[in-house]
Amino acid sequence: MRIFRHFIFIILISFSLPTYAQSSDLGAWYMYFGNNKISKKLNFHNEIQYRNFDGIGDLEQLLIRTGIGYDLTENNNNLLVGYGFILSQPYVSGEKRENIEHRIFQQFITKQKFGRFNLQHRYRFEERFLQDDFRMRFRYYLGFNIPITNKEMLPKTLYLSAYNEIFLNLDSTVFDRNRVYGALGFVISKNMRIEAGYMNQIQENKNRGQIQIGFYNNIPFTRN
Repeated sequence: MRIFRHFIFIILISFSLPTYAQSSDLGAWYMYFGNNKISKKLNFHNEIQYRNFDGIGDLEQLLIRTGIGYDLTENNNNLLVGYGFILSQPYVSGEKRENIEHRIFQQFITKQKFGRFNLQHRYRFEERFLQDDFRMRFRYYLGFNIPITNKEMLPKTLYLSAYNEIFLNLDSTVFDRNRVYGALGFVISKNMRIEAGYMNQIQENKNRGQIQIGFYNNIPFTRN
């Protein structure tokens, strides 16, 4: 419980940092990720991300994503097909605009373990239906978790998390963006964990930081 209290303190500090967003251009993302087994081979992915220009209230983007995945091997090598709804409210010439995007995506995830390092590779293709355009994009994600207070990712374990993800357009300018992330996480139970961290997003003409709070739920919907 002492470790958990320290982690909660870190999260509260993270919530206070985005209050400086207007002067430092620091945003905040609050995220929920669910990956729940619905049979021995199938899993249901569900995800909500609430992204803000500042700490809370000035919406930048609302992202809702869901999909059905199939395990080629147990707890590894997963194929998934999904759909995303994205509501964006960017500032254009000082005024807020609203854009809606519908997105279909296909992805492959494979995992590796080297000592304490738990690696994940994700390859994702996206078909993006914007209001006045259609685009396609490829994303490659490399992430890892390292337990600190235990040798494994067991309940009540503090861990370090990091990833790099590059986005490449299949039309027009190839490079879209790159994200670099680092965080401290806590394993609440066998199927739940929470993270607080910082992500830097690099685009062609823009570089912006984001405080991120993420909750992960892997509670299975079946006993199989």
